[in-house]
Amino acid sequence: MMRKCRLHFHGLAAIVLAIALPVVLTACGLTAPRSSEGFADLDSPGVFDTDSVTRISIGPGLLHFAANFMDDEPETQALMRGLDGVRVRVYEIDGDAERVSARLASMSDSLFEDGWEPVAVVAEEGEQTWMMVKADSDADTHAFAGLTVISTDGEEAVIVNVMGDLHPALFTDTMVALDVPAPEVRVAAAP
Repeated sequence: MMRKCRLHFHGLAAIVLAIALPVVLTACGLTAPRSSEGFADLDSPGVFDTDSVTRISIGPGLLHFAANFMDDEPETQALMRGLDGVRVRVYEIDGDAERVSARLASMSDSLFEDGWEPVAVVAEEGEQTWMMVKADSDADTHAFAGLTVISTDGEEAVIVNVMGDLHPALFTDTMVALDVPAPEVRVAAAP
């Protein structure tokens, strides 16, 4: 009887731990917070047309910790200290690429309806990218609360959501410091 009780207790403890761990991790800032103003509520690009390859959610605790180790990159360090979270999802497209592209376009439309502003749309041969920002609700700042990039090349779909105190000048300095190539961009018109 005592052995059966111990097994039951260990099983119950495992269930409680499985439920409590995500709550604790979110509270510690290890995962990106849904409560952030820059959180983009996005759907899947299609269960039957894609396979999830990567799902990353990094919260402010880890971002601020990592910023401490970037002494030679002050622009990147300042950007990371202002972040609430970063979410990255990568999907391999193993079904209808046009249907996935249509779902991604629908996601950008939904973001627009939720107060996100389109910044750029890149449409090259077989590739589409939507970049959208959400203005900080504090009218005294010229910062963004969120940046979301949705992209597909027909073989892969990538969704990135960056949340926090995002200043356009920091982005420019960081992109130059990291030598990020800029594609040809067409300024987006509101849908």
